[in-house]
Amino acid sequence: MLTRTGAAMACAAVALVALGVWADYPELVTLGLAAAATLLLAAVWLVAAPHLTVVREVRPHRVFEGTAAQGTLTVTNAGRRRSPPLMVTETVGGHRTTVPVPALATGDSCTVGYALPVTKRGRYLIPPVELGHSDPLRLLHRGQSRGSELVVHVYPRVHPLAMIASGGPQDAEGPTNSSAPLGGAAFHSLREYVPGDDWRRIHWGATARTGTVMARQVVVPDEPRQLVVLDTSAAPYSTASFEDAVRIAASFCVAAESTGLPFRLRTTAAVERESARTALEFLSTVDKDATGRGLAALPDQLRDVVSDTQGVALTVVTGRVEAVTAQLLMLLRPRFLSISLAQLTTGDPVARPRGVLAVSAASSDQFASSWNRLVLR
Repeated sequence: MLTRTGAAMACAAVALVALGVWADYPELVTLGLAAAATLLLAAVWLVAAPHLTVVREVRPHRVFEGTAAQGTLTVTNAGRRRSPPLMVTETVGGHRTTVPVPALATGDSCTVGYALPVTKRGRYLIPPVELGHSDPLRLLHRGQSRGSELVVHVYPRVHPLAMIASGGPQDAEGPTNSSAPLGGAAFHSLREYVPGDDWRRIHWGATARTGTVMARQVVVPDEPRQLVVLDTSAAPYSTASFEDAVRIAASFCVAAESTGLPFRLRTTAAVERESARTALEFLSTVDKDATGRGLAALPDQLRDVVSDTQGVALTVVTGRVEAVTAQLLMLLRPRFLSISLAQLTTGDPVARPRGVLAVSAASSDQFASSWNRLVLR
């Protein structure tokens, strides 16, 4: 590929030859042919590409907003001749980062590190790196793609949040149900043995009576379930406030998991996640839904999470709350252990639903400060 200098040289060669022929000026023709010959020699120089091996690493593959991901590239000259200086180009999210690699003797290696421009939340697909070198006069450039595609997730920034103690203390031998997660310490029932079960949990008495190998099913006992609902409809938000709402939803998910409370993340677009990692990966790419019903869809979406044997604490994250939405939350209040409302708005809240712990803030930082001050007082 022609560089800017090479393109100028090519234009000059054509112009000089044409002008020399038109003016019957052999010296101009000679200069034009010399320029063309220089381009030809540059092309011959690039025919013999260096034999290089490239190892690329990106760490970490998952970062939070405001932290850096680092790329490391190790280039080894596996050829029989000295490799020319190289330019390594990394493309991330439309931004190109160029890193120079010096000339390498046969068998020599060079490791270069560089920061990846992954500052905003998102899922970044990083294509193979491009190794490029030029002729000594920088007239032509040749690039080769090396390596494979990589994916980097940039999670929303997370604030430390205090969790509300709802539903009583966690008890390792408390009540259980069949939907509780496995792996706890509370006995729930007997079931047939399946390969992979711990043989120490085989119930030999039941096995002798039934003729089928039976095992004890131990689960995590019932605990107050945390349900975080992120409103993804477009109406309540500005562009900045939606980003803050995503950060707050992520903060509640991380806070629940760090305190050992089971939780679910749902959106008003009917997407659900049940672990911090999957929730954060989803929240790294979530966007507003211009056609969504927003919190008006809550009564239909929440029917399956409320039961007589399992308490649920609901947290709703949204933008500006109107009076109709406040009334809806008050109607839902008796069905939950508690309802918390995070409002991202720059003005005073339109409505404050009774019986709901509502905190209004203009940013996620202000919300975290106000929430912790209210909960920990």
